[in-house]
Amino acid sequence: MEIYIGFFASILTIVLGVLMNVFIGYLLLVCWLIFAFIGIKKGYSIRDLYRMSYKGGKKSILVVQILFLIGAVSGAWMASGTIPGIVYYSLRFIKPDDFILLSFLICCGASFLLGSATGTVSIVGLPLIILAKSGDVNLNLAAGAIIAGVYFGDRCSPMSSSAILVSNLTDTNLFKNIKNMLYSSFLPFLLSIAFYYEFSKLSPLDLTNNSLTGEIYKSFNVGMVVFIPILIILILSLLRVDIKYAMLFSMISASIVAVFVQGLHPVKVLEDIVFGLKLGQFDPLRNILEGGGIESMSKACMAIFTACCLAGILEGINAFEGIKNYLMRLRLSGLLLYVLTTVISTMTAAFGCTQSIAVVMTDEIMKGCYHKEGKYKFALDIENSCILTSALIPWNIAAMICTATLSVSMYGFIPYAFYLYIFPISNLLQIVFKDGAKRRLIRLKT
Repeated sequence: MEIYIGFFASILTIVLGVLMNVFIGYLLLVCWLIFAFIGIKKGYSIRDLYRMSYKGGKKSILVVQILFLIGAVSGAWMASGTIPGIVYYSLRFIKPDDFILLSFLICCGASFLLGSATGTVSIVGLPLIILAKSGDVNLNLAAGAIIAGVYFGDRCSPMSSSAILVSNLTDTNLFKNIKNMLYSSFLPFLLSIAFYYEFSKLSPLDLTNNSLTGEIYKSFNVGMVVFIPILIILILSLLRVDIKYAMLFSMISASIVAVFVQGLHPVKVLEDIVFGLKLGQFDPLRNILEGGGIESMSKACMAIFTACCLAGILEGINAFEGIKNYLMRLRLSGLLLYVLTTVISTMTAAFGCTQSIAVVMTDEIMKGCYHKEGKYKFALDIENSCILTSALIPWNIAAMICTATLSVSMYGFIPYAFYLYIFPISNLLQIVFKDGAKRRLIRLKT
């Protein structure tokens, strides 16, 4: 009973905190205290709780390293003129009335090639959000299109770590899973294109009296050499080099370009890597191109570490064991089974706080319910729920990395991340129609 009270209290804490605009890291700390108290009530010692938290917190180290590298890379790319160069050439060729739709489609394509939402949002998403700032586009709308796009490929790319994880956990063939995922994504993808097409017309990129290209040209050398850091990270990612090393080599190359092409002092480049690009008070680019740097990721890192400590306690006190045993007795199938998987995946995404933990928890809780449905149906249901719902939870790493990289609201993008929530809804409707068709066919035969 204490576990359910803890979940209710935690949800209430997070909801009220979000409404009051309290930093999510503090809210997660309160949730940690709630479940630590429950752990003590259940007979666990302070040392046990410390070990659980430490075990969970260790899982955040890799993510924190990647976040700091993303901050460092973005700062280096600013200093080298890489991001200003992308913005400069994009403004010359992009169609203002199609900006939101193009943002979604470009991110879909890049994420499918890279198989990484993290890599795509830093390589492609950051320049796109700068374009949105310069053209007075609603930043929440632009961020929603970008984040929805980067999770298109993160879900179904052959190089996606989440797709590989689901395949391994469910003992299914990766490429058969991808075929099933691409087939099931057809309708939500078309609906998303229609959605972003309409919003592109309603919120076009405003290039009237936009002098950004001229200001960038005056402030930066925008020759082709500034794209070397991007080429390095793209080539290394396609060669399946660890993303940490790909980012590190890209940052080093960007620093070299900043010194020898942009003429910056090495100390200034180091400052930009740590604290982000800082421009003069009266610089016309100040409100558009400033940012990046390791410091910009500090709050996100604190929240992620706390979230992983919370997940460690939840795992240690077997918080989901009662739910798992109860569901095993229900013997659900079809529509109700998918609905239940979606609900469980959302819960595990909220309390596990990382996409991978959510996948593992959902697999552990739900796999016993899929004997009749089969393992490929289970793999598809996880991909159609858990992978996408994680990116809709503001304090989940899947969403937090994106919003921290783009420097946008942690919550404002959600209504516009259309693809992420239309997918479970459209999948639900397709199951309803299929079940209805099967019942009608059975009646006709009888």
